[in-house]
Amino acid sequence: MNEFGADVVLPCLDEAAALPGVLAGLPAGYRAIVVDNGSRDGSPDVAAAHGAKVVDEPRRGYGAAVHTGLENATADIVCFADADGSLDLAELPRLVAAVVDGADLAVGRRVPVSRAAWPWHARAGNAVLSLLLRSRGLPVRDIAPLRAVRRRELLALGVTDRAFGYPLELLVKAQRAGWTVQEFDVAYRERARGTKSKVSGSMRGTLRAVRDFGRVLAR
Repeated sequence: MNEFGADVVLPCLDEAAALPGVLAGLPAGYRAIVVDNGSRDGSPDVAAAHGAKVVDEPRRGYGAAVHTGLENATADIVCFADADGSLDLAELPRLVAAVVDGADLAVGRRVPVSRAAWPWHARAGNAVLSLLLRSRGLPVRDIAPLRAVRRRELLALGVTDRAFGYPLELLVKAQRAGWTVQEFDVAYRERARGTKSKVSGSMRGTLRAVRDFGRVLAR
């Protein structure tokens, strides 16, 4: 295992087409924990066949899957990424190194490689939310799907959202707790063919996410 090994939690809902490529890109020494959230396309079998630890989470919701993955992780540092092929897991060691060097939380700022990678309505919603976070003193420009953090500290932070609001609540509570947060630019690609985003893939999904984010900000 390399010096900066970590567990990588990958929430999964019908990502069978993306998982082979995603798991093949896992850095040496990093263990994938695929948390299946009710897939009907054989995603758990695909994940297991490609060497991932597979955990079932029957409660629907991004936050539910993320939290279950965190509970099943054993490494000191845990990373989180989408399982749709839009992110390059080779970026993770840079984030993990930042945590090893003293950051409480390292996050990726998505930089789309093409217009098709990030629909306008999703970009607009993200821009508004990140502006609100910066107004609260947290210097980030994305509600990042790529993250690295120490497992024990994240559990102690007490993030309770079990839907799309989880990453926003994490950032809000990190700011309140005085955490040092470092943000790094990461490439953001079109998701793998045969998969569909639960958020940016439709206006309805984006509106649901905005609703969940609004609930977090209203607390």
